[in-house]
Amino acid sequence: MDRQDIPLNALRVFEVAMRQGSFTRAAIELRVTQAAVSHQIARLEDMLGTTLFRRTSLGLVPTEEGSALFPVLEHGFDNMARALDRVRGKHHIEVLQIGVVTTFALGWLMPRIGHFNEAYPHIDLRISTNNNRVEITREGLDMAIRFGAGSWTGLEAEPLLAAPMMPLCAPNVARRLHVPDDLARETLLRSYRKDEWEQWCEAAGMACPPMTGPVLDSSIALAELAADGFGVALLPSAMFSRQIEAGRLVQPYDVAVSAGSYYLTRPMGKAVTPAMATFATWLRSELADA
Repeated sequence: MDRQDIPLNALRVFEVAMRQGSFTRAAIELRVTQAAVSHQIARLEDMLGTTLFRRTSLGLVPTEEGSALFPVLEHGFDNMARALDRVRGKHHIEVLQIGVVTTFALGWLMPRIGHFNEAYPHIDLRISTNNNRVEITREGLDMAIRFGAGSWTGLEAEPLLAAPMMPLCAPNVARRLHVPDDLARETLLRSYRKDEWEQWCEAAGMACPPMTGPVLDSSIALAELAADGFGVALLPSAMFSRQIEAGRLVQPYDVAVSAGSYYLTRPMGKAVTPAMATFATWLRSELADA
């Protein structure tokens, strides 16, 4: 194979631009000007005889050719980085970057992460939390654990854990709750998923009271407000077992509804590294023993 004309610099710029979804953000990561990024992309497109990006009202959109080229380059650059680490004497370390929705990170993963670090010291696991809005490729992640129905465009999703939702509140609030209809006199704390309370009320056989008050995008914030007595929150109780065991939160009713599950996701077509495979296997084992 003739390798004399491989434009490594232009290919690297293209890989970063694809991952960042923006020439401006690519320029920031590469510490060059936006004009330099545009020049390298234009050079690569001229060499390949095809367009790799289209500018639209929604931003930078890769063409079919660009989308086909990206996973190959991403895998290639990852392999080169690992090879360089081995030459530098770091062959025993593989970096794995995981995005995790905060509720799962605090409620399940972090109390167990020490087990992973002890078992796999050759993997440098780096976790970043989010509020369930994450772009794996653009943020430079390998995988992400997120909550939902399991259908995200361009992602492969492996179910990890069901998370039925049920009302949780402070003990002094729970003492006022005897039947579901008693909730009509309480403040029902809401998340950005608008129909959760409606689903729960239907399952409990009651009319859903008018929904007012602030909308929060964090289950952690909802749980804290509920524990402080500001209302009743609909939460995945499995993620707040420590607060329930400590008596800060009480489950006044047994009725639960499903609003989704936790999934391990990765971009379709992304090559699975040994560290990714190890982490996925460890997750399955820990969840099976839980």
